Amino acid sequence: MAEPATIGARLRDNLPALLILAALALTPPIAEAIGDPFIVKVATRVVIFAIAASALNFVVGYGGLVSLCHAGFFGVGGYVVGILAWHDFNAEPLWFIPGTSNLAITLPAAIVVSGLIAGIVGAISLRTSGPYFLMITLAFNQMFYYGAVALQKYGGDDGLQIMSTITLGGLDVSNRYRFFYLALAVLALTLLLIGRFVDSRFGMVLRAASRNETRVVAVGVDPWLYRLAAFVVSAVLTAVAGALLAAGQQFISPVDMGWDRSGDLVVMAVLGGIGAVWGPALGAAVFVVLELVLSSWTTHWQFVFGIVVVLIVVSLRGGLADLGHTLFSRKRGEAKHG
Repeated sequence: MAEPATIGARLRDNLPALLILAALALTPPIAEAIGDPFIVKVATRVVIFAIAASALNFVVGYGGLVSLCHAGFFGVGGYVVGILAWHDFNAEPLWFIPGTSNLAITLPAAIVVSGLIAGIVGAISLRTSGPYFLMITLAFNQMFYYGAVALQKYGGDDGLQIMSTITLGGLDVSNRYRFFYLALAVLALTLLLIGRFVDSRFGMVLRAASRNETRVVAVGVDPWLYRLAAFVVSAVLTAVAGALLAAGQQFISPVDMGWDRSGDLVVMAVLGGIGAVWGPALGAAVFVVLELVLSSWTTHWQFVFGIVVVLIVVSLRGGLADLGHTLFSRKRGEAKHG
């Protein structure tokens, strides 16, 4: 049985993540109360990109590997769901596999396909490091992008519309509120999984290798295998986010796997704070909301958005997570002295 001090420390560490999840969980009732269902659509987008940004942060923040091919995995997950749904709607098997719109089947399929691809991409990319790793992952992402464009049967440049009803087992999840809570549950599991990895021996080796690889090798540990495993886990979680995006908006296109989408995920992670498991989720929320608000004000919103991001990153070296840590530390200090 865990000691009370240990339980208290874990609660304090996980409190920001719990608050973020609780705030998101309140979105549907608030939207219902004010009669604005569009808020749920925005919140769903926040949750999906929070999953992807948190997944990317696992290799960027803890593995020291800045990957620009995660948008490719994001798209792979989306296209697995979209293609299987297309074959389901048209009653046409994919080779010998029947089509389906059941997420209980398509999500595991997205996990398997993205995991196999990530294993190959990671095994090749991790033979390099630094700027070379950055460039080779960018090259792979462009391969994914143009591969999606070449899928003329599934829409090519125009993207793939999902015409069938998305279900989870026997449950219809096309309802926006039901789908939102499904995505939120996936985000909670993602944060829990990444948190467990980070606190384990696996995470310790990963962080140590990012700081001083030579020392890790000297004690008899091969960091390459750990990095490959982290890369695959990160890619699979990103693919799950892409699968949810395709299911939620019932559409997926090559635009969702462009290299600039990978850049967006990196910005979300850095904006929220790569030193905290929950930081990228906060960064994704701020990114999506800022993008929506600023684009409604001006056609030159990217310029204003860039200034805001620079100001946040310069003033808060650890991202928005720094602000959260400061506030929680101050409250704990006031409580002790009170």
